[in-house]
Amino acid sequence: MARKETRVVVVTGASAGIGLATAARFAKAGFRVFGTSRREAKPAAPDVEMVVCDVTDQASVDRMLANVLERTGRIDVVVNNAGLALMGGADESSLDQVQALFNVNLFGAMRVINSVLPQMRAQKYGRIINVSSVMGFAPAPFSAHYAATKHALEGYSESLDHELRELNIRVSLVEPAYTKTDIESNSIEPDLKQPSRDTARRELSTLFKTMVAAGDDPAIVAQVILKAATDARPRCRYPAGKQAKQISLLRRFVPANAFDKALRNQLGLDN
Repeated sequence: MARKETRVVVVTGASAGIGLATAARFAKAGFRVFGTSRREAKPAAPDVEMVVCDVTDQASVDRMLANVLERTGRIDVVVNNAGLALMGGADESSLDQVQALFNVNLFGAMRVINSVLPQMRAQKYGRIINVSSVMGFAPAPFSAHYAATKHALEGYSESLDHELRELNIRVSLVEPAYTKTDIESNSIEPDLKQPSRDTARRELSTLFKTMVAAGDDPAIVAQVILKAATDARPRCRYPAGKQAKQISLLRRFVPANAFDKALRNQLGLDN
């Protein structure tokens, strides 16, 4: 991006994990950074200005973006990172709970984008980075609803990028695999747990926690997000980290049956 002014970025869900690392990385790269959290929070990284925003509330989103625009006059990049995880069987969550998950992971991003687009259209420039997951193209058991939100985000983002490209606004997806974050603080439990599935759910939960503990540092994902926001010729999808790149390649080139078998073997499931 060849711009003389200090560039402005908004990072949602910036109080911890990938969002915090992303806000810090953009600040280091010379951006003016606004990080959001649902409640008032002190800046957790140098040169990051924290603002309150609940992405499930359109009025809150509008206030946050109006606040940023009042202080800066423009917004160059938006990173939609705020999200929740849910691990449970596909029949272990009520529709109300699934709707609440979509309200954060998908509709939250849509609210932010719809609110910022008039400004990006007016300035004839913008980058929108939506943080997806390898679950957005390679679902795993006990993650049906979370994977569904990320599949929806991917389809929405790709379509939106086609619509906005002629306006010099680009939309990209960043797809991390297992990342060292406090996943439990941003996870919700199924509200219709079935005792017959307790053992399988518990074993997979333990396995996923082990994978998270051995996963990529959030800084690796943050660097990929910065790359997506600053590439001269941005791509639609950016797998983030070695494991995510491997899974992406396998998903694209390995026959479906072989990929399915390898996934089940990794998770200790019968074939």
